[in-house]
Amino acid sequence: MRSFLTALLALLTAFLALLLLHLPLLRLPYYWDEAGYYIPAALDFYRSWSLIPTSTPPIGHTPLVMIYLGLAWRVFGYSAWAARGAMTLIAAATVTALYGLGRRVANREIALWSALLLSVSPLFFAQSTLVHLDLAAALFTTLSVFFLLGDQLWPFALAASLAILSKETAAVLLPVAWLFAWRKGRGVSAGPVSRLTLLVAVGAPLLPLVAWAFYYHHATGYWTGNRDYLAYNLYSTLSPVRVFFSLLRRAYELLIGGFNWLLTACALAGVWWGRKQRTRDSVLGNPDSGEVRKPVSSIPCHGSESPLKPPPWRSFIFLTAGLVAVYLLLLSLVGGAILPRYLLPVVPLFYLATVGMVTRLPRMFARLVLTVTAAAFVCAWFINPPYPFPFEDNLAYADFIRLHEQAAQYLENQPGHPRILTAWPATDELTKPLLGYVRSPLLVVPVQGFAPQECAAVPQSFDLLYLYSRKWEPPRNWVEHFPGWLRVQGRYFDYHPQIEQHVLIARYHLRLLAQMERRGQWVRIYGKAQADR
Repeated sequence: MRSFLTALLALLTAFLALLLLHLPLLRLPYYWDEAGYYIPAALDFYRSWSLIPTSTPPIGHTPLVMIYLGLAWRVFGYSAWAARGAMTLIAAATVTALYGLGRRVANREIALWSALLLSVSPLFFAQSTLVHLDLAAALFTTLSVFFLLGDQLWPFALAASLAILSKETAAVLLPVAWLFAWRKGRGVSAGPVSRLTLLVAVGAPLLPLVAWAFYYHHATGYWTGNRDYLAYNLYSTLSPVRVFFSLLRRAYELLIGGFNWLLTACALAGVWWGRKQRTRDSVLGNPDSGEVRKPVSSIPCHGSESPLKPPPWRSFIFLTAGLVAVYLLLLSLVGGAILPRYLLPVVPLFYLATVGMVTRLPRMFARLVLTVTAAAFVCAWFINPPYPFPFEDNLAYADFIRLHEQAAQYLENQPGHPRILTAWPATDELTKPLLGYVRSPLLVVPVQGFAPQECAAVPQSFDLLYLYSRKWEPPRNWVEHFPGWLRVQGRYFDYHPQIEQHVLIARYHLRLLAQMERRGQWVRIYGKAQADR
């Protein structure tokens, strides 16, 4: 009972802290994939208890997050702040679960630093209010590891089931869990019953996934996704060259991007320092055997202090390495979009592992490194990289939303119901009032995007052109300095710079009516010259 109350207090503390930090963001309208799928799918459940969306094309994702949001809206009413507050609660639970896992495998200081760095890391901080599936998958994956390391098979089965129902890709943790349990020798010497228990506990989380697949197939005719979804996320991704470059990008996102390189470099330094200290201690501690046997740990932490117990820590490192490896491989084989948020299920484990390695360095230096890393993470909320990246990786997504709010307000006040030419997601923002941008639908002429080939056949039947920075294109784009890498991005990852505005202006005789800018992002609204109208 006492441990439950302690966990509840930690959860409430983390929730209030994250809620206060995200307070200016809670009422923002919905962004990109939120608007395109997750919010409409959750609304379908909220309105009609439908597990498969009808107001947007179904793409096969397991429904737990949409059910969670639908229930939250039934309690608090439909609103953006209720949805974002509900996601912040999941983020707080993930931070709390990571702290609990850190206490199980290490000590209080490592657990606190890991939880702190996770909560302020730019990707996690940005995703803490966004309605995506990966945050819930991160929570239940962390809990699965917590229970597995504690030899709690049935709680593990429940947590793993919830992870898979949050996002189906979480099923890859099951073979890693089985390998981990087999490596520990569970069930090998304890007889058939233990082997059966192990197989059932690890295999049980597959049952809800199988049930969902049959239900989805019965309703849609597909085992997962739909024709276009499968073509984009599976059939187009299986080129060996693309898999290789995708693996490089995924590794970069986890190990280097968003100032993670600070932790990675110092973790490697910590491993080297720890081995050096053990070698020195073995020479000085027991000249006869050349080895020191320490009752607490053989993994030095902060010089002479050794709080990491070998069995849970080494088991945790083995399990984390396996999960990171299978996630990197899976996400290199499938998925048309290279989005860092897909790695969120293993990000908490990555931070705990690297913090544990950093703390092998001398105490004061390790604390300095972790403090600098935390400060760098906070700066990365607002600092965009010198190359294209998804806006949702930091608070650039909020700048995107606020710019589009301004543009929608301007367009809504235009007389005569003009036909507005623009690309998704602005098309949905202007036609679906429930997303929070407009009070009533506007007339929209959609185009696929703003790349040159996408604008080659723009229809003439429009009155206003709503052009915006659909991608992050910094003034000194590093990608442009590496023509080979630029060709790789264009061929395998569909990266194409947006069309130059002067081309459209000359082609359609446009004049600038309004422009808005915010931290490197922009919106331009053009109208046709009077002679062309």
